Amino acid sequence: MPELRHTPLHERHVALGASFTDFGGWDMPVRYTSDLAEHRAVREAAGLFDISHMAEFLVTGSGAGAFLDYALAGRLSTLAVGKAKYSLVLAEDGGIVDDVIVYRTGEERFLVIANAGNRDAVAEAFAERAVRGATVEDVTDQFVLIAVQGPRAEQILGETAGLAASDLPGLGYYAWRDGTFGDATVFIARTGYTGEDGFELLIPNAQAGALWDALLAAGEPHGLVPAGLAARDTLRLEAGMPLYGHELGRDIAPAQSGLERVVATTKDEFVGKAGLEARDLGGARVLVGLSAEGRRAGRAGYRVLGPGGAEVGEITSGALSPTLGHPIALAFVAPEFAAPGTALSIDVRGTGIPATVTTLPFYRRTK
Repeated sequence: MPELRHTPLHERHVALGASFTDFGGWDMPVRYTSDLAEHRAVREAAGLFDISHMAEFLVTGSGAGAFLDYALAGRLSTLAVGKAKYSLVLAEDGGIVDDVIVYRTGEERFLVIANAGNRDAVAEAFAERAVRGATVEDVTDQFVLIAVQGPRAEQILGETAGLAASDLPGLGYYAWRDGTFGDATVFIARTGYTGEDGFELLIPNAQAGALWDALLAAGEPHGLVPAGLAARDTLRLEAGMPLYGHELGRDIAPAQSGLERVVATTKDEFVGKAGLEARDLGGARVLVGLSAEGRRAGRAGYRVLGPGGAEVGEITSGALSPTLGHPIALAFVAPEFAAPGTALSIDVRGTGIPATVTTLPFYRRTK
């Protein structure tokens, strides 16, 4: 087995008492104290996440916009400088290679953030889709990516010693701006994966540890805690956000995961367009939310049952929701059972647990 990679903040996680797990080939903090405490901190105050396992690609040159229009499912050439957009990398047959966020950082410059486990797949796809006038550089190993998520995130950033950024309150969702920390430039984006307000900060490795420490110090009076991947997973599940390998994959079309809006079908050409047009999705399972009763949660791989006990789908992600107090799950089910309010059940180790199809997201923050 290859040795797990460590982020530049690894020793700080060890000092904070983190437990670790293998995630996409990286040794990542799964929790520091308890999953529940870290989840609640993000919902009520703020959480601090090391997400440096994510992959970053710089796309530059006069053909950068055209390259991304061809390489991704969305239309990125019209994205305004200072804004961000969610998109998909598709295979030729229309299956999902990865989901990404694209930031336009200049007229001929974009930053693409991909999932850790798909770094090589995205790099390979970009290399195969190269167009004249566009250069792609994998800069993952040069930077640390830190997320501050929660209702007090903006206040914490504003009080972080050494961190300077103009008008953070005026920074909209899915937008970014540059700041500084000491002599380093910090890329600050108002994006996240928790369903809460928050920011993601990209900083060169050399200054990352000091920024992590400064954020912890500024956030402590406001209830900020370091948070691991376990809390990140239940937070994103409550927010109805898909996870690659669960709700997204090479054998899944965007429309099955409710992401047809992400695909710019009016583009003349992009990788995956012909494959999507050739697919027959009639009868294909579609993604839904399920809210269950009691305390026993369905987990990935558990069967979803319809009337009479026949299998009609499968859980992709599930947990006892810390915020809502009852089990929730994402599942692919036959389309005739996908309407909100449909009564189904989840086979939890041989016991049918009543569940109802629920409109996503399960949790929506108060703005």
